Amino acid sequence: MDLFHILAGAVVGFTIGLTGVGGGSLMTPILVLGFSINPAIAVGTDLLYAAITKCGGIAAHHRQKTIDWAVVKRLAAGSIPASIITIFFLDQLRESGFDYEKLMTTTLSIMLILTSVVVIMHKRLLAFLHSSLSEKAHWRQRLINFRPFATTLTGFILGILVTISSVGAGAIGAAILFFLYPRKPAINIVGTDIAHAVPLTAIAGLGHFHFGSVDLELLGGLLIGSLPAIYLGSHLGQKLPEQFLRPIVATILVAMGIRFAF
Repeated sequence: MDLFHILAGAVVGFTIGLTGVGGGSLMTPILVLGFSINPAIAVGTDLLYAAITKCGGIAAHHRQKTIDWAVVKRLAAGSIPASIITIFFLDQLRESGFDYEKLMTTTLSIMLILTSVVVIMHKRLLAFLHSSLSEKAHWRQRLINFRPFATTLTGFILGILVTISSVGAGAIGAAILFFLYPRKPAINIVGTDIAHAVPLTAIAGLGHFHFGSVDLELLGGLLIGSLPAIYLGSHLGQKLPEQFLRPIVATILVAMGIRFAF
């Protein structure tokens, strides 16, 4: 087991604990850019890594009753079929000799830049939504009527993007839920997002495992490094200002997104 992989897991885990930013946004770029790991292997391994590391989050939020299981079911109704279809599509591309890794890196670049915007702007966006919906009751009613379909559609889109890039189930998924459910407490949005991310990343990861793009030894090293680091980071994060940490993470995400683009 490579010591550097354990160290990478520790760095990402510590950052997750400090900022709450999902591991997919950081882990896959670090594996590809820092360790020159094949993009398909990085994405597949990171998906299973995300599924395992988020399981503890589901247990904690379930105990606190901060998961809206009805919303999770709506999201999963779109994301699970989309992930399976995308896995099949990627497998067909691979067998035909198409450079599907380029598709992965391009999607990853776009998702990293979008995630950086969400990380830095999430509080302003949330404040804007609350003020706008308070002033315009007719828009609020339209949103409520459209919400079930929009939630499933969101799941479908996330299922495709997460399966291709391993990014999106965390920050972007939560941002969309904040838009669709602006009156729901933030802790419930986070819990619901995590509860949906686990089955999605697990199924997508198992799909990648099926056609050989998961490195189990790498996965083990990442978990050994990250699990204690997440615990340490979450405790330290309570003492550090969020407005200082999030811009740093957002800057890193933008830089990595641009790097993948070019």
